[in-house]
Amino acid sequence: MTSQTTENKEKSIVLVGLMGAGKSSVGRVLAHKLGLPFVDSDDEVEQAAGCSIEDIFEFYGEAAFRDVEARVLKRLLDGPPQVIASGGGAFMNDETRRRITDGAVAVWLRADLATLERRTRRRHGGRPLLKGGSTRAKLKSLIDERYPVYAEADIIIDSMDEPPDKTAGRVLDRLRVAAATDRTAPDGAETPR
Repeated sequence: MTSQTTENKEKSIVLVGLMGAGKSSVGRVLAHKLGLPFVDSDDEVEQAAGCSIEDIFEFYGEAAFRDVEARVLKRLLDGPPQVIASGGGAFMNDETRRRITDGAVAVWLRADLATLERRTRRRHGGRPLLKGGSTRAKLKSLIDERYPVYAEADIIIDSMDEPPDKTAGRVLDRLRVAAATDRTAPDGAETPR
């Protein structure tokens, strides 16, 4: 187990990115390496709502889901440091994004369209934004809408076809650099911001 940097002891680490970017699988490994708890905000939303994400979307609509998601993330961010896999749309909410960037370390797991399409094909259930129509077209639309906002994350890591522990190791390396330099860099991939 790796010892934590000062930065990591004080703040939660929030993984952001589209569905299929690897937030949950990388987050579990990263949490283990840091000796922090791991939580998937989608699981917490389902627990708080008492039903599945698909049911929330179907019966109450996306706005109700986003409201519950924002409240859950606020609660998680107000708690002790942990690694949080956020829902793909959570960082799009201005208030949630401000809370994350002010009180946590935001790590964007950036994946290309082909990778996302391949990974989401494995598990369509629980992904209401991909229902009906072309998965590729829907993912492309989400990339166009969300990637400029995700770019506001503190750290950007390209999520590649590699085991989650390797990606988690790259995240950990970047967290160490960010904590050691305690500064932001102006550019994106693989550099602390």
